Parts: sequence; C-alpha cells; structure tokens
Amino acid sequence: MLYEAFLLLALWFIADYLFIALTHNVHSPFEKIALQLYLLLVTATYFIWFWMRGQTLAMKTWRIRVVNTAGGAITFQQALRRFAVATVLIGVSQIWGLFDRDRLFLHDRLSGTRLVRTDV
Repeated sequence: MLYEAFLLLALWFIADYLFIALTHNVHSPFEKIALQLYLLLVTATYFIWFWMRGQTLAMKTWRIRVVNTAGGAITFQQALRRFAVATVLIGVSQIWGLFDRDRLFLHDRLSGTRLVRTDV
C-alpha cells in the first residue's frame, strides 16, 4: 500500500498541476470541492483501469494480481465496487482481512475478487 501511495502522490501532483493551470487558482469553495472530486476521479480511473487489466504498477512489482472468483479478469462493475468499498471503508477493509476465513479484504469479499501471486 505504501508503494501504491507513492505512485498516487506523483499522479496527484500532475493532475493537480493540470487543474490549477486550467482554473488559474483554487480560491473559491466550489473550486476546492471541484479539485477534490477531480482527484478522486483520477484515483478511481487509475485503480479501475489497472485492476481491469489485472495489476497496478505496484502490484506488478510485488507480483500480485487481482482476479475474479473464477480466476479471470475482473469487470468494470467489480473494479468500481472494489474501489468504492476500499475508499469508504479504508482501514476497516484491510483489518477485515486479518479475520476473514479466506484471508480476503472486505472490498475483495464484497466485489467478488481476490488477490493471487504471480510468477512473472
């Protein structure tokens, strides 16, 4: 998760720079909310895009892949549900994995996905 956070931080810097360049500043409450929603959308797009292809950049490094319960690629709906639950229940979802009988995180259990090790 820490490695993923570093990658996200770099992505947020670029996205924030583009937002500020286009709006010329972020002073009004509307622009601040718009920036936060924009960064949430950028984050969701990053995770959903890579999860639907099996791995984020950090997951490739650690040789982990996200799959559906049958072992295949996950759908857009599964990736969106996985992101939403992981975002709303951040921390709780990960702690759940310590007590789950199949060692699944809560966002994996609720989205019908699981993490598997890869050889390559």
